[in-house]
Amino acid sequence: MLGRNPSIRACFPERFSDNDESGQNSRKSYTATSTPSDKSQPNSIGTTRFAAGQDLPLFNSKPFIQLTRTQSSVTELVKNASKLPLPEHARTLLVPQKPNDASKHVQMVDKFIPEPPSDATTPSSASILPTLVPTVGNDKTCTRLTLYAPLYQAALKGDWEKAKEFLNKHPGAANVRITKGWDTALHIAVGARHIGFVEEVVKLISVADLERRNKYNNTALCVAAASGVTRIAEAMVKKNKCLAGIRGNKGVTPLYIAALFGHRDMVWYLYKVTDADDLTREDYIGLLIATITTDLFDVALCLIQHHPELATMRDSNGETALHVLARKPSAFASKSELGTWEKFIYPWIYVEPLVKSGCLSSMSKSCCCNTNQVFISLGGKLRHAIEKTRHKAVYKKKLLHMEANVLVKLLWEQIFSLEDSHITEILRSPSQVLFAAAEFGVVELITELIQSYPDLIWKVDEHSRSIFHTAVIHRQEKIFSLIHDIGAHKDMIAAYKDKDNHCILHLAAKIAPPNRLNIVSGAALQMQRELLWFKEVEKNVHPLYREMRDIKGRTPRMLFAEEHTKLVKEGEKWMKSTASSCMLVATLITTVMFAAIFTVPGGNDNGKGTPIFLEAKSFIVFAVSDAFALFSSVTSILMFLSILTSRYAEEDFLRLLPQRLIVGLATLFFSITAMLVAFGATFCIVLSQRLAWIAVPAALFACIPVTLFAFLQFPLLVDMIQSSYGSGIFS
Repeated sequence: MLGRNPSIRACFPERFSDNDESGQNSRKSYTATSTPSDKSQPNSIGTTRFAAGQDLPLFNSKPFIQLTRTQSSVTELVKNASKLPLPEHARTLLVPQKPNDASKHVQMVDKFIPEPPSDATTPSSASILPTLVPTVGNDKTCTRLTLYAPLYQAALKGDWEKAKEFLNKHPGAANVRITKGWDTALHIAVGARHIGFVEEVVKLISVADLERRNKYNNTALCVAAASGVTRIAEAMVKKNKCLAGIRGNKGVTPLYIAALFGHRDMVWYLYKVTDADDLTREDYIGLLIATITTDLFDVALCLIQHHPELATMRDSNGETALHVLARKPSAFASKSELGTWEKFIYPWIYVEPLVKSGCLSSMSKSCCCNTNQVFISLGGKLRHAIEKTRHKAVYKKKLLHMEANVLVKLLWEQIFSLEDSHITEILRSPSQVLFAAAEFGVVELITELIQSYPDLIWKVDEHSRSIFHTAVIHRQEKIFSLIHDIGAHKDMIAAYKDKDNHCILHLAAKIAPPNRLNIVSGAALQMQRELLWFKEVEKNVHPLYREMRDIKGRTPRMLFAEEHTKLVKEGEKWMKSTASSCMLVATLITTVMFAAIFTVPGGNDNGKGTPIFLEAKSFIVFAVSDAFALFSSVTSILMFLSILTSRYAEEDFLRLLPQRLIVGLATLFFSITAMLVAFGATFCIVLSQRLAWIAVPAALFACIPVTLFAFLQFPLLVDMIQSSYGSGIFS
């Protein structure tokens, strides 16, 4: 049973810490000794140290071998040999070898052999002694780590041939715990995702050996669930049907581990092979929370379809699935981060819900189909054309959003069927779902709840603030825009005051949280966004509250000026630096274009004083583009100069300064474009006699800086135009 929802760190502590058995600090390096129990023996020659976190990497990383020179005698080694972890069906036989004439040291080798029958006699030393293994030190003592290092390396690299050779020399070694974390070769190969190696080891070991755990109680299937390779899990479960029900560290199932890592295929497989009797109610709700956290909404929908009671159950943290969804804005279309092209094609992509297990309800199918049917009727040809491109990233995002919406509907249906007291209890404890969704801007969830339960708009938090107050604090414009749908009730809700006597306009006067303030670049545009918020809220409150004072005697306007003093200074600095840089470029263009009109390409006729190529079409293009570039650059200079000499009052950041910057950047772009057109025309005039073909590549290269400038400045220009002239943030 789960005490709390275990995290990845809790399930695999060996991947994040390196605490030895003596209780030393995990950040310190450690020294390996000849046996696990011999921890206090000093290292007389040297020490190989490893930083924390390098022990037993879960996935492909370099192996290590901990070596030390032992000072123990042969008798001490024989005493400690019984403490080595061995398989149940094997025993250790340490055979002393007589010293030869060349050396007086004794070499010790250990070999696992099957338990002999009761009437069998002990074999002789010659018959059981394996081939020599790597030795360390002058006493040529072979430690456990040294002996199994080749097997460890073979398992980590997936080299079955070397592993098979080692296992032939050391029968039973496939079941030995060969690392400090008590991992077997199977644990290591599974973590390294070597499918072929794992399949060979599974054939070699018994059914019971598949249940062997490491130091942290994780079986090899737990590691496979974390790795996400379904074929590895299939190979083990096929041999041991009960393996999926064996719990790992913190009492979690392999199914929960797979969900925690977000491996969809592994979750579906383990969900199929795990016996329902092995899962408790706590397992199911923990699995539901884990699938929602890792965006496995198709699995979550299946769980809710089979176990509707999970919608009202709480996990060990006291939260329901609806609480978790309220804090996942990325799962909904209103808060998804899409590029310009992705936003364009998003409505036209047809998504057929992937019903992998037949768990989606008919309601979810009809909802998706009806939505898509509207898209088809609006523009069938455009949709089919985009479908051919098959933009997979947008397709997956849209499918994710649709599954999240259906999941919200199913969860709320179950909660809404309860009594009012139970509904209120679920929505308020341990955190308030409605206000969490308002904080993160999950408008789909709030809309779904309010449509079926309109009284929720009157709910307030511990500070006597409604969801609209929360939306203003966290600058969630889509949530605040819902206030227009409640009619005259908005005047009563806007009148709510908190303990500091702050009305909703006071909250708009406070500076936005950093994560919401930084969604636009530049302090000047941030200041403009703050002013837009203040003006929008001001329009939706009663005139009486515009002059309302808080407990410190500040009106909303006074509070706004106090909160945004620093931002005004930063905005002024940003505006001046931007205007200075752009004005320098515009000045250079003006100088060049002014000089170019008096030094025309090809020169002038000495008799008449007119340009020689006056009748050429290229010369007409040159003259027009030169004049246009000159006039545009001069206009740009004037706009940037007006920005530098502005008074920089708060209200200037709302319209005046952004408008001037828009005109300045636009005319600068036009002047650069016209200058390059004039350059191309001049090129054609000069080289028209002999190298006419070079005009085309020259014109193409001239488009590069224009395109580059457009891509670099276009997002800034669009943001300013949209906020100044368009519908703005409150569309």
